[in-house]
Amino acid sequence: MPRARLMVSTSRSREVVDITRQVQQAVDEMGVEDGIACVSVEHCTCALYLNEYERGLIADMVRLVEELVTRGDWQHDRIDSNAGAHLAASVLGSSVALPVTGGTLGLGTWQRLLMMELDGPRQRNVTVSVVADR
Repeated sequence: MPRARLMVSTSRSREVVDITRQVQQAVDEMGVEDGIACVSVEHCTCALYLNEYERGLIADMVRLVEELVTRGDWQHDRIDSNAGAHLAASVLGSSVALPVTGGTLGLGTWQRLLMMELDGPRQRNVTVSVVADR
């Protein structure tokens, strides 16, 4: 199965990074015309999701996550003070499966593949695996 690993750097504690181009480039380099691409992030405090990459929506998403997980009394915070990041990542998810047709990721007009950093800044590993149709 063709596989690639991407490194994504973040610079803030919470931010959204559009990784669509990097993932499409990885699929291009694999030479797969048709199949399924599974994109996953190898971290417990980072998430992947599909949506429009629009400044207001990105700010709203960060705000939503902060409102959902900012409490200050999570049990995990006794260990390393990042329970909110773990919980948000669990809610959002760590992988996305996308069709590949004609070598192109199957995304809608405004859809982008977005990585949400929840405990940065950090270096994040993103794996792209493609199961090709035969």
